[in-house]
This record gives sequence, C-alpha cells and structure tokens, in this order.
Amino acid sequence: MQTTSAIVLGSGTSTGVPVLGIEYPAEFLANRKNHRTRPSLLLQGPTGNLLIDCGPDLRDQLLRENVLDIEQVLITHTHADHIMGMDDLRSFCLKYHQPLRIYAYEQYQLDIKRVFAYAFADFPPGVEVPRFDLQEVPPIIKVGGLNVETLRVMHGPLPCVAVRVGDFAYVTDVSEIPAEAMSRLQGLKTLVLDAVRYKPHPNHFHFDRAIEVALQLGAKQTYFTHLSHDYDHDKVNSELPAGIELAFDGLRIPIGT
Repeated sequence: MQTTSAIVLGSGTSTGVPVLGIEYPAEFLANRKNHRTRPSLLLQGPTGNLLIDCGPDLRDQLLRENVLDIEQVLITHTHADHIMGMDDLRSFCLKYHQPLRIYAYEQYQLDIKRVFAYAFADFPPGVEVPRFDLQEVPPIIKVGGLNVETLRVMHGPLPCVAVRVGDFAYVTDVSEIPAEAMSRLQGLKTLVLDAVRYKPHPNHFHFDRAIEVALQLGAKQTYFTHLSHDYDHDKVNSELPAGIELAFDGLRIPIGT
C-alpha cells in the first residue's frame, strides 16, 4: 500500500524551462532542478491516484515517476499547458476498458470537447482513442482513499481549481485567492503556490506577491511552482525567507490526512 503523498510532476511555466530558442549559461543548465516541465501534480492516496492537469509533458512525467495507474483526473483550467497531454490518457482508458473520469468546470468541459472532439466521436472497432467521462467539479473529490477539497481561485478573469487534502494544498495559476478560499488554506503543513516570474503578471502571482501571500497563509513549508527561467534554483533558494523554497520536477511531499 502506498503512502499518501504529492508528486510535483512539473514545476515549470507554460513554455517549460529551458525555453526553446534561448541560449543559457552552462552553469544554469547543469542544475537539473532548473529543467522544468509544464505544471502538473499527482496526489497518491492509499489505494489510488488523482492526476491534476495534463500538460504537453505528461507522458514523460508519468514514465519518469513510474506511475502505472490513474484513477481520476482534475483539470484546473484549460490553457494549453494544462490540457495538451490529455491524449496520453488513452492508455489508461484502454487499461481499464472504460472512460476516465475527468473533473472540470462546465466552461472547461466545453473546451475539452472542442479540442479533443475525437474522444467523444464514434469509431469502428479497433480504433483506439481516449474516452473521457466529464464531470462538474464537486466540493470534495473522493478517490484513492483521499478526500480532496476543491477551492475556486482566480487566474486573471478565469476561475481555476485549487485543492486541499489534509495538511497539503496546491494553488497553481492564481492571481487572486478569494476570502472563502483563503479561509480554507489556513493551518497547512505544506503549500505549493504559483510564482511565475519576478515581474508582475496580470494572471499569476509574481515573486514578491507570492512571498506576501505565503507569509499570510503561514504554511510551515511553501514551495513555489509554475516557474519561469527567471529562477536559478539554488541561488533563489538561498535568498528566500525561511520556510519558502522553489519546487522542482519530481519533488515528493508527504501528506498528513
């Protein structure tokens, strides 16, 4: 039986890091923690997994972490860096011989049906396509022995799903945390929080704002994610306040439930 934990599958922003077409110092590239795939998280429960988002790097992320099963999926929102790996879910549909349950807000279900129209179309026998059982995001997702609380935050003008399970929370792609969600993010042991770059951004927390919110929430340990190439991992970690660090691909976080 696996322990309850979170795996940061991808800690990068929408371009990934390194960014195509840019030449980087050898010292930056030598640190594997500066290599960041698109943002995604896996919640591992005692009896199953919840995958949060399916970016373009999903296949490599799941192979890297030896993830053999996905019970359910939560899509926080439908920007490309969060859904363009959904085709790779077909392997699990074939393995389980049934559609894979996907939670998403109604407006994002429409996007998924548009982008992956073939997943909902009829085909003759032998044609293998992903099949998605789209469901509205419930207040609590029960999966793998976990009760995952869903919270509504804002990503610029768009709603985005944040989650809390036990003493852990994941808040990606956020520019505003409404009061109701702020109240549910108190008393955390570990928080993973958006901090896309140094310069202010209209749709994301930037470095200074992320620090401000992290200190307000007061988790014992906060990890910043959705990171651009602004951040040289070791250098920035040495400058952050106590209890705040940069996340990295493959970071494993134990969850107390």
